[in-house]
Amino acid sequence: MVNNHMEDKILELLTSIEKSFDFEEIMNELNLNNPNEIRELSKVLNKLEKEGKIYRTKNDKFMLFKYCHLKNGKLEVNKKGFGFVITDEGDIYIDERNMNGAVNGDIVNVEIIKNNNEKHLEGKIVKIVSRDLGNLVGEFYYRRGKGYVSLDDPKMRIQIEMDKKECKSLVNGHKVLIQIAGHIKDNRYKGKLIKVIGHRDDPGIDIIAVAYKHNIDVEFSKDALKELKDIPSEVIMTEIKDRKDLRNEVIFTIDGDDTKDIDDAISIEKLENGNYKLGVHIADVTNYVKEGSKLKEDALDRGTSVYLANTVIPMLPHYLSNGICSLNPDCDRLAISCIMEIDSSGNIKDYDIFESVIKSRIQMTYKNVNKILEENIIPEGYEPFVDTLKEMKECSKILRTSKIKRGYIDFDQDEPKVITDDTGKPIDIKLRERGTGENMIEDFMIAANETVASHIYYMNYPFVYRVHEYPKEEKIDEFLRFVSALGYKLTGKRKDLHPKRIQEILLELKDKKEYKILSKMLLRTMRKAYYSKENLGHYGLASKCYTHFTSPIRRFPDLTVHTILKKVLHGEMDKGEIQHWEENLLYITEHSSEKERSSVEAEREVDDMKMAEYMEAHIGEEYTGMISSITNFGMFIELDNLVEGLVHINTLNDDFYHYDDYMNMLKGERTNKIYKLGDTVKIKVIGASKKERTVDFEIVKNGVEKDEKSS
Repeated sequence: MVNNHMEDKILELLTSIEKSFDFEEIMNELNLNNPNEIRELSKVLNKLEKEGKIYRTKNDKFMLFKYCHLKNGKLEVNKKGFGFVITDEGDIYIDERNMNGAVNGDIVNVEIIKNNNEKHLEGKIVKIVSRDLGNLVGEFYYRRGKGYVSLDDPKMRIQIEMDKKECKSLVNGHKVLIQIAGHIKDNRYKGKLIKVIGHRDDPGIDIIAVAYKHNIDVEFSKDALKELKDIPSEVIMTEIKDRKDLRNEVIFTIDGDDTKDIDDAISIEKLENGNYKLGVHIADVTNYVKEGSKLKEDALDRGTSVYLANTVIPMLPHYLSNGICSLNPDCDRLAISCIMEIDSSGNIKDYDIFESVIKSRIQMTYKNVNKILEENIIPEGYEPFVDTLKEMKECSKILRTSKIKRGYIDFDQDEPKVITDDTGKPIDIKLRERGTGENMIEDFMIAANETVASHIYYMNYPFVYRVHEYPKEEKIDEFLRFVSALGYKLTGKRKDLHPKRIQEILLELKDKKEYKILSKMLLRTMRKAYYSKENLGHYGLASKCYTHFTSPIRRFPDLTVHTILKKVLHGEMDKGEIQHWEENLLYITEHSSEKERSSVEAEREVDDMKMAEYMEAHIGEEYTGMISSITNFGMFIELDNLVEGLVHINTLNDDFYHYDDYMNMLKGERTNKIYKLGDTVKIKVIGASKKERTVDFEIVKNGVEKDEKSS
């Protein structure tokens, strides 16, 4: 355990004087003389250096990092070889030739070598501060009788050599999980076999390998599975007695066609005063996944269910997630109900939160609900619920109007859905649908999440909040400068960061041909939402108080929210309970946020992999796409199915093209031909690699579909 007191003393010393100190000088300044204190000093100095708080010079002197000429951050490498160092002050571009042996994920020191009109910083890596390789996934192969592992991550450019004894059970093509056993030289390492995942030709192994790479647990512990034997498959009478019985009410679920883990059900009633009585009923998972159980321990470790193409890696075993916890139709199920009275302005005038028992009347699908609400077509079996759905649509419209009025931001981003066959081979790529039904459920879940969050917040108990902080002013400013460079003038105050300002920007750009791309760029200027024990509000939803209450089958924070909420409902939040949560919520929120990031990264990687695999079967075919980004080595084109491919600058053989960094465009030296963001172009697929997760295009001759005046 590192001594925080010593850490504070070191930083205080280095802050007080803008100079560097060697180890002995720091030791003397802090009056350290016994061996334990000196060892602790060495440990703390190493820690502070890794964290980028202090800088160690070539002469082994230490100074506050902000006083040196370098920047410190984490390197994120693009699959094309270049990368960015992510720092608190912004991102620094690193060309492939300036990596200096660093690999993806390294904590590095960077020297700024170019400052392009303060718009883009370019640097070179001068020092690798730390490298955390952790668990690695790759493909085993023999070369000249020696075993090697080629890592699946194309950004991780290191060579792994395996000892003979590690290779006995391995054959060419085995997907393996390994750890680093030692450093040989430069970027060469010895590997230690942890697990044989399967063979590359086995169905589904490509996806499971991605899960292992991102440290996502694929198997449940034996102890957790053993606990399932004591959990009933149906609700028993003794569990119902102290709950409000809602089984006679019209309650139903709306989900995707293939959803099997159903967290939420809804109900509605139009009151005599014109208000709506909206019910959101969430599966009471805590009744089966109890505090101190191995099931709860496994759920915490996982943090979230992960959805990778056609594969689901659930947070809870299927016996629970698809069985007793899932709000399946015509089954008694335990729930936590949040009943809200909503007026014509979208205000929640009253609410009640309680434990209940429900019975869903029907498992509706978004597709069928949208047929009713958008086309007035009534699918078979939905006839008794048409009026209820129309009332829900009215209530949803009121809630959405209210949210937009306060500043709710809808970036309206398309998402790909990769369709696979039984073997996991991609056969189509479609856009995820987002119709009236999807928006309606989103509106209802947001209302319930806010109600529960506010209920606990004003009682001043420890809690899990879903927070989204204000964006950094310089990020928004950079985006606005870019929009200006495109020739678009936006009204409004430049320094205004209220969510309504982002709304206005999106509205002003809505009719521009580059809107789809600009909306995505603006979204990237936003901070990432995360879990916190402090209520910091939710910027994107323009919400003062927000939590995740509605998906306890799939997310551990929601499960924690239910646990705390039930303690409050039962009057059990005494001093001991409060202290317990105060001590544990920091880890729960940070760990859950980290596992969420891992799952998102895994989902994106699988999408990239499957999209590249899909395009492998379409090499030579021509498509129309939009220029989504431009770099000094070419431009990326996004197709209608959201596949993105690179047109390398070397393939533009009709002229020699220069990259204009300020205008973000490529311009022909002889012809003055211009390629810029948002242009529609015709391309041919010339390459695709599932392994590299890349797609390569070339421009079809006379393939620019744009106004002549733009060229």
